[in-house]
Amino acid sequence: MRMRLFGMKRLVPLAAVLMIVAACESTPDDAAATSGDGDATQTASSSSSDSSAAVDSSSMDSDVSSADVSAPIPGTQEDLVQNVGDRVFFEYDSAVLTPEGRRTLERQAEWLRLFPELNITLEGHCDERGTREYNLALGERRATAARDYLIAFGLNSSRLRSTSYGKERPYALGHNEESWSPNRRSVTVVN
Repeated sequence: MRMRLFGMKRLVPLAAVLMIVAACESTPDDAAATSGDGDATQTASSSSSDSSAAVDSSSMDSDVSSADVSAPIPGTQEDLVQNVGDRVFFEYDSAVLTPEGRRTLERQAEWLRLFPELNITLEGHCDERGTREYNLALGERRATAARDYLIAFGLNSSRLRSTSYGKERPYALGHNEESWSPNRRSVTVVN
């Protein structure tokens, strides 16, 4: 379902461009075909073949020019990040999923159903507070909470792996809540 929506988002602008090009196209030969001398029939037929060639040429040009080269390739990490979201955030000293985190994981589960060949790793992360050992354990609980939620949504557990980095890979550097909150996370990584 989601894949069809991605295709439709790209197809609708392409169809609109083609209709505009076809509606706006007129040639001087068209005007000669409707008025003038005895060779109007010949002019109309040559005009018709010229105009169909122009439409074919312009449709090829619009296919190339309307292609969104910045759009990520479906099924890649970039696609997940841009169209679904790869991060779930947690409260201080907690591995309990927030409502927003559950919604993100639900979107991830839908996205992963579109790509049954993909496997993922759920990484658990913590802020800088606490010991290394404590944060490794907390990071593992966060990654496991995200993994378990995806399994509850019907994903096969063999596709999902979890690991913890504790406080070893901070996203934001600093010693205040503004830096700590983005570090309390689980990140979904496409393998």
